[in-house]
Amino acid sequence: MYLPSTFSCTCPRTRTGSTPRLLQKHALKNYVGRSGRLIQGKTLGGSSSINGMLYARGNRRDYDQWASLGNPGWDYDSILPYFKKSEGYRGGHLGENEYFHGRDGPLTVTPSSGDSILTQAFLQAGRSLGYSVVDPNGQSQIGFASFDYTIRDGIRCSTAECYLKPAASRPNLHILHSATVHKILFDQEKRAIGVLFEHNGMLKVVKARKEVILSAGSLSSPKVLMLSGVGPAEHLRQHGVEVVADVAGVGRNLQDHLNVYGLTWTVRPEAEEAPSVLTSLDDYLKRREGPYATPLGDHSSAWVRVSDAPGHPDWPDVQYLLSSSTLATDKGIFSPSSLGLDPERYRAYFRDVLGQEGFSLQLNLMRPSSRGHVTLHSSDPRDYPLVDSNFLSHPDDLKILVNGIKFALAIGNTTSMKTRLGARFHDKHLPGCETTYYGTDDYWACYVQHMASSYLHPAGTCKMGPQTDPSSVVDSRLRVRGVSGVRVVDASVMPVIVSGNMNAPVVMIGEKSADLIKEDWGATAILEAYS
Repeated sequence: MYLPSTFSCTCPRTRTGSTPRLLQKHALKNYVGRSGRLIQGKTLGGSSSINGMLYARGNRRDYDQWASLGNPGWDYDSILPYFKKSEGYRGGHLGENEYFHGRDGPLTVTPSSGDSILTQAFLQAGRSLGYSVVDPNGQSQIGFASFDYTIRDGIRCSTAECYLKPAASRPNLHILHSATVHKILFDQEKRAIGVLFEHNGMLKVVKARKEVILSAGSLSSPKVLMLSGVGPAEHLRQHGVEVVADVAGVGRNLQDHLNVYGLTWTVRPEAEEAPSVLTSLDDYLKRREGPYATPLGDHSSAWVRVSDAPGHPDWPDVQYLLSSSTLATDKGIFSPSSLGLDPERYRAYFRDVLGQEGFSLQLNLMRPSSRGHVTLHSSDPRDYPLVDSNFLSHPDDLKILVNGIKFALAIGNTTSMKTRLGARFHDKHLPGCETTYYGTDDYWACYVQHMASSYLHPAGTCKMGPQTDPSSVVDSRLRVRGVSGVRVVDASVMPVIVSGNMNAPVVMIGEKSADLIKEDWGATAILEAYS
C-alpha cells in the first residue's frame, strides 16, 4: 500500500510481561530489584492519553540551549509560535503574559481554579519565602503556581482526541492500531522505502513514497531504529541485526526527571475539603465539573533554583508538585506496587500514617547531569528494550536534590502550611538510612538514593545535533543521520531535557516538524499569526 506523502508509525506494541530490569547502581535502593517502573503510552495519542495532563512548557533557556548546541531554529523565540499555534487556552486574560499564549489551537488548556485551601496555603507559603505567583508558561517560570491542564470541558484533551480525531476522515490518513512495528525498510542507497509490521498475526509492508516519520517515544524510537539496522554497529551485530548505518548515538543520551517520592505531611482532618462521592459524580455527569473533571487530587507546583552553582537565576533546577494525597493515603493498596517500592520497607516507613489525611511534595530534578542509555534486549521486536537510566551517576544531581529537600521542608514550615493546615512532616527514619544522623545532608542524600525514581519523562535517545557532534542522531530538521527518508518526531530528539512537563514540548516538536516536512517538500509554512 502506498501513502501519498508520509507514513507515521506510533509506539510499537510489545509482548506482555515485565520490562527487563537493569539494577541502578546509585539509586532506587528501596525499590524491588533496585529498578523502577516505566510506562509507555501504547495507544492512540501515545502518552498524552495516560499522562497527568499537566501543561508546562519548560524554560526559555532550555530551548536557547538547544540552539547553542548547533540546532538552528530551535531557540525560544523560534519555537514560541508553535506553542501558541497548538494551544487553545481557556482561562481569563493574562495581562503581560497574554502574548505567550494561543487561544485557537487544537490542544485545549484549562487552568485549575486554584481556590482550594491547600493550594492557597501553598501559594502563600511561596510568597512568604520571597516567590511570586506566576504563569510558568509566560514571561517568568521561577515561582509558585496553580496548574494548567490539557482538559476540554472535563475530558482529557489527548493528541488523539484533539488532533487525530478531527483529521480522521481525511482520505490521505489511514489509522491502524494494535500493530507491532518490526523495522523500517531501506533500499540499496539507504533510503527508507517502507515499514515492516505485524497485524493480526501476519507480517505486512506499507511503502512510503517520500519519507517515514518515527514517533515511538524515547524508549521505542531508538529500539525501532536499531532493529532497522541504524545504531551502534557493534551492538547491532551482537544481536544479529544487519547494519545499515553505524550511528553511535542511537539509544544514548537518555535523560529523565528524577523524582523524590515519599515527602509526606499530615494535616488536620478539617484542613482539606472532601465533597462526597455522590456529589462529585453528579457534578461530573451533569456539568463535567468537580474533582472528577481534573486529575485526581489537588495539584499545584513551584519552580525554584536551589543550587549555588553558577547559572541564570531564572532557570530552575527543581520543580515541586504539590498533591493532596500521599503514598500512605491508600493504606498501601496500590502505591508500593505502582512504583515498584519494596512492600516491607514501604510499610515500615509509612506504618504510622497509613490512611491519614495529608499532602506530599514531589521533588523533581529538572536538568539532570546523569545520562543513561537504551539498548536492545534481543532482535525480537516484541521484546522490551533494556533501559538503564543511570540515575545519580553524576554527583551534582544528588547535591541539588538534597538542597531541594531542605527547601521542601522550608515550604512545609511556613506559617500558612503549619497554622492554616496543621501540617506536620512525617519525620520517621527511612529504612536503609538508620545509621545516618537524621536531618543532616548525608541523611537526605541517603533518602534520595533510596526513594527517588523516574517521573516518567524519558528524553534524548535520538539526540538532535550538528554533523560535528558524534553523539547526535538527527539533524536540526529531525532527519536521521546515515540514511535518508526517515525523520524522528518525539521527545527522543531533545538534546537536553526541558525544565517542565513533556506533553507541551512534544506537541510543539510535532507542530514544528510538520512545517519542516512541508518546507522540504516544496510547501510554505505560515506562522505569522502566532509570531
